[in-house]
Amino acid sequence: MSLMGSLWTGVSGLQTSNNALNTTAHNMSNMDTIGYTRQQVAQSTRTYTTIEKGNKTNWKQLGLGVNYSLTRQERHIFLDKNYRRESGRSAFYDVSTSAMEEIEYILGEGQAGGSIEGHEFSESLSNFWVSVQELSKDPTSSVNQNLFVTRAYEFVTRASAVYKSLEEYQENLNESVLKEVDNINKYALQIEELNQKIVSIEAGQEHANDLRDKRNYLLDQLAKLGNISYTEDISGYVSVRFEDVDLVKGSLVNEMAIYTDPKTGFFTPYWTMLANFDYDKDGKRVVTEEGIAGAKVFDLTREVSSDLNTDIGSLKGMLLARGDHKATYKELKNFPPDADPTDPEQAVEGWYDQQISQSIVMNIQAEFDQLINAVATKINAILAEEAESVGPAGVSDYLRDENGEPLKLFIKNVEEEDWTVSNLLVNPDLRQNPALLKFRKDEHSEDYPAMVKLKAAFEEKIYTLNPNVETPLCFTDYYKNLVSQVANSGSVFRGIQATQTQATDALLNSREQVVGVSSDEELTNMIRFQNAYNASSRYINVISEMLEHVLSTLGR
Repeated sequence: MSLMGSLWTGVSGLQTSNNALNTTAHNMSNMDTIGYTRQQVAQSTRTYTTIEKGNKTNWKQLGLGVNYSLTRQERHIFLDKNYRRESGRSAFYDVSTSAMEEIEYILGEGQAGGSIEGHEFSESLSNFWVSVQELSKDPTSSVNQNLFVTRAYEFVTRASAVYKSLEEYQENLNESVLKEVDNINKYALQIEELNQKIVSIEAGQEHANDLRDKRNYLLDQLAKLGNISYTEDISGYVSVRFEDVDLVKGSLVNEMAIYTDPKTGFFTPYWTMLANFDYDKDGKRVVTEEGIAGAKVFDLTREVSSDLNTDIGSLKGMLLARGDHKATYKELKNFPPDADPTDPEQAVEGWYDQQISQSIVMNIQAEFDQLINAVATKINAILAEEAESVGPAGVSDYLRDENGEPLKLFIKNVEEEDWTVSNLLVNPDLRQNPALLKFRKDEHSEDYPAMVKLKAAFEEKIYTLNPNVETPLCFTDYYKNLVSQVANSGSVFRGIQATQTQATDALLNSREQVVGVSSDEELTNMIRFQNAYNASSRYINVISEMLEHVLSTLGR
């Protein structure tokens, strides 16, 4: 090779070292950039020039220098996929733990910082029981009768406040569902936009590493919202599936839509492309419950299990915690919301396990409502039984109203609806005149048998929290056990959350060792490339001096 040609070998070294230094500087300057992936220089030798072919082991060849062939991202596909799956699982249990802690706060008996409603309800239940005990000592005392009715009113009022707090938390979760769906659609559209840019840029000789960083960051965020899978084709286009349905594919984004239940106002995410729509007379699309039945993003009746990967994503965690309606006592007995609990044929086998038990809020709503329903219906039944024991209407007016009907301590706000906490009132006639509960029979004897029954109603252990719990409870222990159950479940969720967080952090740390920028390593590379640059520079100086010498000598 001529001396002039040798200069190009040195120039290739200068250019490659300079580009490598620029890449190192780029890494250093983006050390704290969110989502940035460390880049490395890939160098390769330029094609050799064969001067003379000798035998097979002695070809005469000249090297032409170095090529700056590629700036590649340092990523680990296995760690990426595992981290995204586990971060989604962590997000699921974060939501579940947060929901359980909120319910602990609402019920909050004896807890520092617990809600006023939960503490006051606990007191009202205890006070109601004390009023029954006082009434049993002297049932004809107007003071005791007034105390009994007053405590009943406090019991209902404070129970309503607790149940309303549970409903409000459901509504907060419902609003969060809407935000999560909006985020999923936003991320999907951004991924598709980046796909187009990356494919366009990489169709030439460039590599869209910074755009790939943005896309990987969006995949990380999307993975926290639900169970995703993705593949990249040869052109650099990434197709994404969310809960086993195509979200981004073939230059299209299958956006989620929201169906609003007309009864509850709860939002249900569904896939637009899988739904069936009706149309009104003006040609406008109408979304119905039946039309989205096969298009829902999640099947919330499936068992929640890490083995089945059904415990992934904050969106699913919110939907499960919220449930799809406001639960009542009758669902513990496998009666759907619209069923008549007095008709056994309307019960649906497995309703509680499939529709209620996996929802944190709905399960507590149903168990709490069962306590209020049991207290109200039991006391009303005792009053009715005592009224009938003296004689039918027309024969005796004992414990009967002006229409001859047995007096009720608790009445319904809406007669057509069930005996639920949200539909319960204390009889306004008794509130105005507690003496209507005279508890003195026609023969002027005090009704101590009724007192025995009222006390027994609070003490008999015949109630269970739900169908899967066998421990019998009485009224006075029911709420305490309900709070204990929530506390125990909260402890379990916190344990799972802590374990899952450790697993996710371990994967994140392992991934950061691959994709993260190390200042020590980059400074080492900088020194290495600087030395290579200096070496190439000195080589060029030597060639330059040789040329000057040759020209100076020949020129004489």
